[in-house]
Amino acid sequence: MNAQFFQQIEPILAAERLSSYRHDGATPAMALARYLLNTALSEALYPVLQFAEIALRNAIHAELSARAGTADWFDSITLTPWQMQKVHEAKDSLYRAGKPATAGAMVAELVFGFWTGFFNNAHSRTGLGHLLARRCFAHAPRSARNLRDLDASWKQIRDLRNRIFHHERILHWRDLDAQHAAILEMIRWISPELLELTRVVDRFPQVRIAGLLPWQERIKHQ
Repeated sequence: MNAQFFQQIEPILAAERLSSYRHDGATPAMALARYLLNTALSEALYPVLQFAEIALRNAIHAELSARAGTADWFDSITLTPWQMQKVHEAKDSLYRAGKPATAGAMVAELVFGFWTGFFNNAHSRTGLGHLLARRCFAHAPRSARNLRDLDASWKQIRDLRNRIFHHERILHWRDLDAQHAAILEMIRWISPELLELTRVVDRFPQVRIAGLLPWQERIKHQ
Protein backbone atom coordinates (compact mmCIF):
# COMPACT_ATOMS: atom_id res chain seq x y z
CA MET A 1 0.00 0.00 0.00
CA ASN A 2 1.42 3.37 -0.95
CA ALA A 3 1.56 6.24 1.55
CA GLN A 4 -0.54 8.52 -0.65
CA PHE A 5 -3.49 6.14 -0.51
CA PHE A 6 -3.49 6.19 3.31
CA GLN A 7 -3.18 9.99 3.38
CA GLN A 8 -6.24 10.25 1.16
CA ILE A 9 -8.35 7.69 2.99
CA GLU A 10 -7.51 8.72 6.57
CA PRO A 11 -9.59 11.95 6.68
CA ILE A 12 -12.54 10.16 5.06
CA LEU A 13 -12.60 7.44 7.70
CA ALA A 14 -11.59 9.93 10.43
CA ALA A 15 -8.09 10.00 11.86
CA GLU A 16 -9.44 9.56 15.40
CA ARG A 17 -11.21 6.33 14.42
CA LEU A 18 -8.17 4.92 12.68
CA SER A 19 -5.88 5.84 15.57
CA SER A 20 -7.60 3.24 17.74
CA TYR A 21 -6.25 0.60 15.35
CA ARG A 22 -2.68 1.97 15.69
CA HIS A 23 -2.44 1.98 19.48
CA ASP A 24 0.62 -0.29 19.35
CA GLY A 25 2.43 1.67 16.67
CA ALA A 26 1.01 -0.37 13.79
CA THR A 27 1.74 0.67 10.22
CA PRO A 28 -0.94 2.40 8.17
CA ALA A 29 -1.46 -0.83 6.20
CA MET A 30 -2.00 -2.83 9.39
CA ALA A 31 -4.39 -0.19 10.73
CA LEU A 32 -6.52 -0.41 7.59
CA ALA A 33 -6.45 -4.21 7.65
CA ARG A 34 -7.67 -4.15 11.25
CA TYR A 35 -10.36 -1.63 10.30
CA LEU A 36 -11.58 -3.87 7.50
CA LEU A 37 -11.56 -6.95 9.71
CA ASN A 38 -13.58 -5.04 12.31
CA THR A 39 -16.07 -4.12 9.59
CA ALA A 40 -16.27 -7.72 8.41
CA LEU A 41 -16.83 -9.03 11.95
CA SER A 42 -19.55 -6.44 12.52
CA GLU A 43 -21.20 -7.39 9.24
CA ALA A 44 -21.00 -11.10 10.12
CA LEU A 45 -22.62 -10.51 13.51
CA TYR A 46 -25.50 -8.47 12.10
CA PRO A 47 -27.76 -11.42 11.08
CA VAL A 48 -27.26 -13.12 14.45
CA LEU A 49 -28.16 -9.94 16.32
CA GLN A 50 -31.09 -9.31 13.98
CA PHE A 51 -32.60 -12.74 14.59
CA ALA A 52 -32.08 -12.42 18.35
CA GLU A 53 -33.90 -9.09 18.43
CA ILE A 54 -36.73 -10.30 16.20
CA ALA A 55 -37.13 -13.48 18.23
CA LEU A 56 -37.26 -11.61 21.53
CA ARG A 57 -39.76 -8.95 20.53
CA ASN A 58 -42.09 -11.37 18.73
CA ALA A 59 -42.02 -13.85 21.62
CA ILE A 60 -42.85 -11.10 24.11
CA HIS A 61 -45.52 -9.69 21.81
CA ALA A 62 -47.21 -13.09 21.53
CA GLU A 63 -47.22 -13.68 25.29
CA LEU A 64 -48.43 -10.20 26.23
CA SER A 65 -51.13 -10.33 23.55
CA ALA A 66 -52.39 -13.57 25.07
CA ARG A 67 -52.23 -12.13 28.58
CA ALA A 68 -54.07 -8.92 27.68
CA GLY A 69 -56.49 -10.56 25.26
CA THR A 70 -55.54 -8.06 22.57
CA ALA A 71 -52.63 -7.39 20.23
CA ASP A 72 -52.69 -3.80 21.51
CA TRP A 73 -51.41 -4.90 24.93
CA PHE A 74 -49.11 -1.87 25.13
CA ASP A 75 -52.20 0.22 25.93
CA SER A 76 -53.26 -1.91 28.89
CA ILE A 77 -50.29 -3.85 30.32
CA THR A 78 -48.50 -2.16 33.22
CA LEU A 79 -45.21 -0.80 31.93
CA THR A 80 -42.40 1.20 33.49
CA PRO A 81 -42.51 4.98 32.97
CA TRP A 82 -39.58 4.69 30.54
CA GLN A 83 -41.36 2.02 28.53
CA MET A 84 -44.55 4.08 28.48
CA GLN A 85 -42.53 6.97 27.09
CA LYS A 86 -41.14 4.70 24.37
CA VAL A 87 -44.67 3.59 23.45
CA HIS A 88 -45.67 7.25 23.14
CA GLU A 89 -42.61 7.99 21.00
CA ALA A 90 -43.31 5.00 18.75
CA LYS A 91 -46.90 6.09 18.19
CA ASP A 92 -45.77 9.64 17.49
CA SER A 93 -43.16 8.43 15.02
CA LEU A 94 -45.73 6.35 13.13
CA TYR A 95 -48.19 9.25 13.14
CA ARG A 96 -45.60 11.63 11.69
CA ALA A 97 -44.82 9.04 9.00
CA GLY A 98 -48.51 8.82 8.13
CA LYS A 99 -48.75 5.21 9.26
CA PRO A 100 -51.42 3.69 11.53
CA ALA A 101 -50.22 2.51 14.93
CA THR A 102 -51.18 -1.10 14.36
CA ALA A 103 -49.83 -3.77 16.67
CA GLY A 104 -47.42 -5.01 14.02
CA ALA A 105 -46.16 -1.51 13.29
CA MET A 106 -45.67 -0.82 17.00
CA VAL A 107 -43.71 -4.01 17.54
CA ALA A 108 -41.35 -3.02 14.74
CA GLU A 109 -41.10 0.61 15.88
CA LEU A 110 -40.35 0.06 19.58
CA VAL A 111 -36.64 0.23 20.38
CA PHE A 112 -34.63 -2.82 21.39
CA GLY A 113 -34.17 -1.53 24.93
CA PHE A 114 -37.94 -1.54 25.37
CA TRP A 115 -38.00 -5.31 24.95
CA THR A 116 -34.91 -6.11 27.00
CA GLY A 117 -36.38 -3.94 29.76
CA PHE A 118 -38.92 -6.61 30.69
CA PHE A 119 -36.30 -8.52 32.69
CA ASN A 120 -35.32 -5.76 35.12
CA ASN A 121 -36.19 -5.31 38.79
CA ALA A 122 -39.38 -3.37 38.07
CA HIS A 123 -40.96 -6.26 36.19
CA SER A 124 -39.57 -8.73 38.68
CA ARG A 125 -41.70 -7.09 41.36
CA THR A 126 -44.87 -7.20 39.25
CA GLY A 127 -44.28 -10.82 38.25
CA LEU A 128 -44.46 -9.98 34.55
CA GLY A 129 -40.76 -10.56 34.07
CA HIS A 130 -40.97 -14.03 35.58
CA LEU A 131 -43.90 -14.90 33.32
CA LEU A 132 -42.05 -13.81 30.21
CA ALA A 133 -38.87 -15.59 31.27
CA ARG A 134 -40.80 -18.82 31.69
CA ARG A 135 -42.91 -18.56 28.55
CA CYS A 136 -40.57 -16.86 26.06
CA PHE A 137 -37.57 -19.05 26.88
CA ALA A 138 -39.44 -22.33 26.97
CA HIS A 139 -36.42 -24.23 25.61
CA ALA A 140 -33.98 -22.92 28.22
CA PRO A 141 -32.98 -24.85 31.34
CA ARG A 142 -35.05 -23.73 34.29
CA SER A 143 -31.91 -22.44 36.01
CA ALA A 144 -31.25 -20.11 33.06
CA ARG A 145 -34.62 -18.36 33.33
CA ASN A 146 -33.79 -16.22 36.36
CA LEU A 147 -34.28 -12.53 35.65
CA ARG A 148 -30.90 -11.36 36.88
CA ASP A 149 -29.03 -13.53 34.37
CA LEU A 150 -31.45 -12.76 31.54
CA ASP A 151 -31.20 -9.05 32.22
CA ALA A 152 -27.39 -9.18 32.19
CA SER A 153 -27.30 -11.31 29.03
CA TRP A 154 -29.63 -9.06 27.07
CA LYS A 155 -27.78 -5.95 28.21
CA GLN A 156 -24.59 -7.46 26.84
CA ILE A 157 -26.30 -8.29 23.56
CA ARG A 158 -27.71 -4.78 23.37
CA ASP A 159 -24.29 -3.26 24.06
CA LEU A 160 -22.69 -5.30 21.26
CA ARG A 161 -25.54 -4.40 18.91
CA ASN A 162 -25.21 -0.70 19.66
CA ARG A 163 -21.44 -0.70 19.16
CA ILE A 164 -21.83 -2.42 15.81
CA PHE A 165 -24.65 -0.11 14.68
CA HIS A 166 -22.49 2.91 15.60
CA HIS A 167 -19.49 1.53 13.69
CA GLU A 168 -17.33 1.21 16.79
CA ARG A 169 -14.39 -1.11 17.35
CA ILE A 170 -15.11 -4.65 18.58
CA LEU A 171 -11.97 -6.28 17.22
CA HIS A 172 -10.19 -6.06 20.57
CA TRP A 173 -12.91 -7.83 22.56
CA ARG A 174 -11.39 -11.08 23.79
CA ASP A 175 -14.78 -12.62 24.51
CA LEU A 176 -16.27 -11.98 21.08
CA ASP A 177 -16.51 -15.70 20.31
CA ALA A 178 -18.24 -16.31 23.63
CA GLN A 179 -20.66 -13.46 22.97
CA HIS A 180 -21.49 -14.88 19.55
CA ALA A 181 -22.14 -18.30 21.11
CA ALA A 182 -24.29 -16.72 23.84
CA ILE A 183 -26.50 -14.97 21.27
CA LEU A 184 -27.03 -18.23 19.40
CA GLU A 185 -27.94 -19.91 22.67
CA MET A 186 -30.47 -17.20 23.45
CA ILE A 187 -32.06 -17.71 20.03
CA ARG A 188 -32.21 -21.46 20.65
CA TRP A 189 -33.93 -20.93 23.98
CA ILE A 190 -36.67 -19.00 22.19
CA SER A 191 -36.87 -21.14 19.04
CA PRO A 192 -34.61 -24.05 18.02
CA GLU A 193 -36.03 -23.75 14.51
CA LEU A 194 -34.97 -20.11 14.27
CA LEU A 195 -31.49 -21.13 15.37
CA GLU A 196 -31.29 -23.50 12.40
CA LEU A 197 -32.28 -20.66 10.08
CA THR A 198 -29.77 -18.33 11.73
CA ARG A 199 -26.93 -20.76 11.10
CA VAL A 200 -27.70 -20.64 7.36
CA VAL A 201 -26.52 -17.01 7.20
CA ASP A 202 -24.08 -16.99 10.12
CA ARG A 203 -20.60 -16.31 8.69
CA PHE A 204 -19.01 -15.10 11.92
CA PRO A 205 -16.95 -18.27 12.62
CA GLN A 206 -15.35 -18.19 9.17
CA VAL A 207 -14.53 -14.48 9.35
CA ARG A 208 -13.12 -14.91 12.84
CA ILE A 209 -10.91 -17.86 11.89
CA ALA A 210 -9.61 -16.19 8.73
CA GLY A 211 -8.45 -13.22 10.80
CA LEU A 212 -6.32 -10.41 9.42
CA LEU A 213 -4.52 -12.19 6.59
CA PRO A 214 -7.19 -11.77 3.86
CA TRP A 215 -7.43 -8.05 4.60
CA GLN A 216 -3.65 -7.59 4.71
CA GLU A 217 -3.43 -9.22 1.30
CA ARG A 218 -6.06 -6.92 -0.16
CA ILE A 219 -4.48 -3.81 1.32
CA LYS A 220 -1.19 -4.63 -0.43
CA HIS A 221 -2.77 -3.82 -3.78
CA GLN A 222 -3.94 -0.34 -2.80
